[in-house]
Amino acid sequence: MAHICGRFAPSPSGELHIGSLLAAVGSYLAARHAGGRWLLRIDDLDPPRVVPGAADAILRSLEVHGLCWDGEVLWQSQRGEAYHAALDTLRAAGLIYPCACTRRELTAIARAGVDGPIYPGTCRHGLPANRGARAWRLRVADTRIDFCDAIQGQQSQQLAQAVGDFVVQRADGLVAYQLATVVDDAFQGVTQVVRGVDLLASTARQIYLQRCLGLPQPDYAHLPLLVDARGAKLGKQTGAKPLDAARASDNLRRVLTALRLPPPAELHGAPPATLLQWAVAHWNPAALAGVDACAVP
Repeated sequence: MAHICGRFAPSPSGELHIGSLLAAVGSYLAARHAGGRWLLRIDDLDPPRVVPGAADAILRSLEVHGLCWDGEVLWQSQRGEAYHAALDTLRAAGLIYPCACTRRELTAIARAGVDGPIYPGTCRHGLPANRGARAWRLRVADTRIDFCDAIQGQQSQQLAQAVGDFVVQRADGLVAYQLATVVDDAFQGVTQVVRGVDLLASTARQIYLQRCLGLPQPDYAHLPLLVDARGAKLGKQTGAKPLDAARASDNLRRVLTALRLPPPAELHGAPPATLLQWAVAHWNPAALAGVDACAVP
């Protein structure tokens, strides 16, 4: 099973917190339990969201928590040529088209979908008169995307009805997250994507893009999110605090407990490397089947 390859791809919009540590640990355990590689990618594609110093802080935090990655870190900010080559491939195949619609216009006329307004096809057959192109959208066929998630079970999405034609290049010229992710996963040889369930709704779009570009489809597993007492996702927007490096073992114990993998009493006070070694041997995603949220331990 040495061909297995997982990855963790944080955005440097802030330091790691307990919720992002859960995603890192889950992807690490899945890859290492299968005897595979675990890669690190920094998703610094969106300059306005990049916080100076956050990427270095993320790398240090992972190291302190014993999460050692294989090979060199891949930086999305250095991958522009590959993304534009993918856009050229889609354009040559007639699969993408320019769109003049603004976010405000779509909010006013479109129905709500799984991840924002469902695109109504306004520019699908050409730009409106006297309107210039802002973004580029992928033509979505009336196709149902089915896949089995290793944690959340069988999934199905009628992409045209749930999302519609979606953006692959934004109005500011940046390549959209969905396209960058599939291009980089293929480039890195990623065979399993283990991440938070908040990204489950993106998976059908990514599978569709993989098919359009002739790229391999990884296996997917979406981990439960850590939520606060009100049931809100624990994240930067909800005030989640950066991880305390001095409490690395305690942080790992909390995350492993949330992953239904509480370390035994004899490992109390054990260093991160020892906790992770035990957790790799005992990783059991079946214990998380159907779980999409859990409270912070």
